[in-house]
Amino acid sequence: MQRGGLTTLLFLLPLLIIFGVFSWTPIVEAVVMSFQKTNLVAPAVFVGWDNFVAVFQDPVFWTAVRNTAYFAVLALLFGYPIPLVAAVLMSEVKRMKGFYSVLAYLPVVIPPVVSVLLWKIFYDASADGVFNTILGWVGIPPQPWIQDAATAMPSLVLEATWAGAGGTIIIYLAALTSVSPDLYDAAEVDGASIWGKIWHVTLPQLRGILFITLILQIIATAQVFLQPFLFTSGGPVNSTTTILLLIYQYAFTQSLGGAYGQATALSLMLAVFLAILSIVYFRVTSRWSDN
Repeated sequence: MQRGGLTTLLFLLPLLIIFGVFSWTPIVEAVVMSFQKTNLVAPAVFVGWDNFVAVFQDPVFWTAVRNTAYFAVLALLFGYPIPLVAAVLMSEVKRMKGFYSVLAYLPVVIPPVVSVLLWKIFYDASADGVFNTILGWVGIPPQPWIQDAATAMPSLVLEATWAGAGGTIIIYLAALTSVSPDLYDAAEVDGASIWGKIWHVTLPQLRGILFITLILQIIATAQVFLQPFLFTSGGPVNSTTTILLLIYQYAFTQSLGGAYGQATALSLMLAVFLAILSIVYFRVTSRWSDN
């Protein structure tokens, strides 16, 4: 207070009020609603843990958990290393680096709904579909893509990787500018190959950024909604029903009034899981970063 803390608090007060009203108030109301049965019109009835029990007893819930985990694993296998490799290759380009950066970021600029609808056309399962036509040029038969339970989820991951890689590439490119060229020169003097320089210089210098982008991607994949909602609506046979899509179905496609209590209960469970995962992750990776 003696060093101007009261003035700082007064300037922060409007932001704190707005943040509390529009962020924390809905969170608190959602926690309360998870213990109620309500249609948002009639008076709410307190039901205790019934909403959580109903979610756990729903067989679609476990299907959604498996599908979300499957999506997350595929997205990490393909969507995590690709931006890093692209950023490293682009950083080595001597000419037209700005053009390649714009080209990589272009999918992020396209509205997500437009991207999904565009790829939905590409995923036409007929022989005349865009992707099937390209496969036909190399003798591969037409694929069912999003029309088949076995290929639907990988197809969604492919589009999500294309749509989201640009932002991560820009982050990696910015981080690569902070790596001292002297380190590469020293590695080259020691006879290191390109792979050796990447493994012993680039990756250690980007370790902190890699940890941050990894947890952000895990959180994002656990909250995937747009692709399964617009591509398949959870089909075929619930093969692409994710946790967030199930929350949407609870709230807006259940019986009249919606199962808002179950929707908020599942939302709360997902939030708690991601919070615990983030805390554990940062505790573990902080030790790795220090080392």
